[in-house]
Amino acid sequence: MERDNDSSPDWLLLDRQLCFALYSSSLAMTKLYKPLLSELGLTYPQYLVMLVLWETETLTVSELGARLALDSGTLTPLLKRLETARLVTRTRDAADERRVLVSLSDSGRALRQRAARIPEQMLCATQCPVEEIQALTQRLHALRSTLEQARTDSSLPD
Repeated sequence: MERDNDSSPDWLLLDRQLCFALYSSSLAMTKLYKPLLSELGLTYPQYLVMLVLWETETLTVSELGARLALDSGTLTPLLKRLETARLVTRTRDAADERRVLVSLSDSGRALRQRAARIPEQMLCATQCPVEEIQALTQRLHALRSTLEQARTDSSLPD
């Protein structure tokens, strides 16, 4: 895609940066989540793990990492804390001992009911109609895919 060859310093203003708009919005959102999740005994990354497991019940660590875009070095401590809290279990796959399966425990399943009100509370906090949030979410997913493809296609370092 061609861009104007504008070398104006205006392009370097913080408020013109998409990356900063995304970053600062993410920070604001996680700050809103914090008190809601603390009532459940979860951090935001742990909540993301639980959301995936509430959808699927059991996944391998690598499948969970791929779904959340987290590497095993980040995911393993999260899973250990969730296991210590008795919300998940980790077991070796009997069919392939190299794979570790992560499953919801009974307590983890029960926690879903307590978490059910969080999305509505967050929607209210945005003061946006549901359709606008859905459209924005879809657009951000598409942007992420485009950026991942651009990184794959380019010679930019990982």
